[in-house]
Amino acid sequence: MKKILFVASEAVPFIKTGGLADVVGSLPKCFPKEYYDVRVIIPKYSMIKEQYTHQMRYVANFYMDLNWRQQYVGIFEMEYDGIKFYFIDNEEHFSGSQPYAGMPGDLEKFAFFSKAALSILPVIDFRPDIIHCHDWQTGLIPVYLKERFQGSEFYRGIKSIMTIHNLKFQGVWDVKTIKAITGLPDSFFTPDKLEYKKDGDYLKGGLVYADAITTVSKTYAEEIKTPFYGEGLDGLMFARAQSLRGIVNGIDYDEYNPETDVHISHKYNAKNFRKEKIKNKVALQEELGLEVNPKALMIGIVSRLTDQKGLDLIAYMMDELCQDAIQLVVLGTGDPKYENMFRHFAWKYGSKVSANIYYSEAMSHKIYASADAFLMPSLFEPCGLSQLMSLRYGTVPIVRETGGLKDTVEAYNEYEGTGTGFSFLNYNAHEMLGTIRYAERIYYDKKREWNKIIDRGMAQDFSWYSSAVQYQELYDWLAQ
Repeated sequence: MKKILFVASEAVPFIKTGGLADVVGSLPKCFPKEYYDVRVIIPKYSMIKEQYTHQMRYVANFYMDLNWRQQYVGIFEMEYDGIKFYFIDNEEHFSGSQPYAGMPGDLEKFAFFSKAALSILPVIDFRPDIIHCHDWQTGLIPVYLKERFQGSEFYRGIKSIMTIHNLKFQGVWDVKTIKAITGLPDSFFTPDKLEYKKDGDYLKGGLVYADAITTVSKTYAEEIKTPFYGEGLDGLMFARAQSLRGIVNGIDYDEYNPETDVHISHKYNAKNFRKEKIKNKVALQEELGLEVNPKALMIGIVSRLTDQKGLDLIAYMMDELCQDAIQLVVLGTGDPKYENMFRHFAWKYGSKVSANIYYSEAMSHKIYASADAFLMPSLFEPCGLSQLMSLRYGTVPIVRETGGLKDTVEAYNEYEGTGTGFSFLNYNAHEMLGTIRYAERIYYDKKREWNKIIDRGMAQDFSWYSSAVQYQELYDWLAQ
C-alpha cells in the first residue's frame, strides 16, 4: 500500500478560485483504494461553508516556531467522497474573505502552511511515501523536507513531487523578507537554489528540491524549457528535464455530462446529439435575445477576460467576424477593456452577439451544451479545461496550438477524415479568423463531416481516471 499526501492551497468542494482546486479535489478519489492511501491537506479557511465545517472533527493542536515566534497549529479532519482531508487551522493566517490576500502577506501564510503540513504528520500518524505539492504556495515543502525534517527518523526517505499548474505565479519577493519569514539559512539563497534575479522564489525552491516535477500537459512541459514560456525558469526546467513530465488534467465526467446535466433544458448523448443538442441552442437564443435560428453557427466563449486568453486577437477581428453568418455568446469577467469591448459589440450587433459579463456555473453549462463551436485562442495555456468540457458536450473547439490545447484537440484533416476540432499555430489574428472561417465552411457545406468531428470528440476520454493512471506510474517509479 503506497501512501500519498496531496498538499495544496485549495480543493473542491471546500474552496475554489481556479483549476487547481479541481485537480486536488477530484484526482485523489480516482486511485484504486487497495493500492493507494491518498489523503489531502489544505488550510482551514474561515470562508469554507458551514455545511462542511460542521462535519470536521477536531484532532489536536500544538505550537510551531516560524519567523522567530510560536504559532498555533490546529488540526481538523473529515472524510469526503471516500478521501480523508486534513485542515490546518490558524485564525491569523486563514481568516478573511478570500483565500489569497496578495503579497507580501501570502508569503508568511504559505510558509506557515508548508511547515505546518510537514509538522502535523507524526500527530495524525500518517507517514506518506510521497508528498505531492501543488504550485508556489507549497513550494517550500520540498525545501523544508530536505533542510530540517530529513534529519529525523520519521521523515527520512519521504519523496516529494512538485506540480506546476501555471508557471506565471511563483511567490517572488526580496530575499531579506523571505529569509526572515522562512528561517532558511543564507546558503539557500544562491542562483542554483531559491534566488531568482536577486529575489527569493518559493516555487523555484520547490522545483530545485523536489524529487520529480510534473506539469499539466506534455506540450507545456516542453514549452517551459524555452524563454518565451519559461517565466525566467527555463534554464532550471531544461536542467531538470529528466525529472519533468507532463500529465494532462481531467474533468469530472459526472459533473460535466450532457445526459444528466441539471443546468441544461434538453439532455443528450453521443448517439442522439444530432436531434437533441440543437434544442439547447434554440432555448439559449430565446433566453439571450439572439435571433432564433437553429441553423446559425453559434460560437461560445467561457473565459477569464485577460490577455493570456487571446482576447486581443478577438478584439482585433471582432467587426470582421460579425459580418459572417455566426452568433457569438460570451461569458466571463476580467480586464475592463475586454468587458467593454464585448458590451460594445453586443450593442452594435444585438441579434448576433451576447455579452454576459459575470460568472455563472449554470450559464457556462448552457453555453457548452448549446454552442456549435468553442473559441479558445490562448497566448499560453498550461492545460485548459474549457476545451475538454467542449469535447464532452459535442461542441467543436477552435484553439491555438499551445500547451494543453495542442495536446487535447486534434486538428481536423478533411483528406484523412480525422480530428476533433480546428487549430492554428501562430499568435496572429488573421490566422485565427482564417481558421474560424474554415470551420464555418465545414459547418455549413459539409454537415456530415462536422457531425463526424463531434462523434470523435465525444468519444475522447479526458476523465480524471486516465490522468490517474499516469500519476500512478510516476508514484510507483518514485517510490522505488
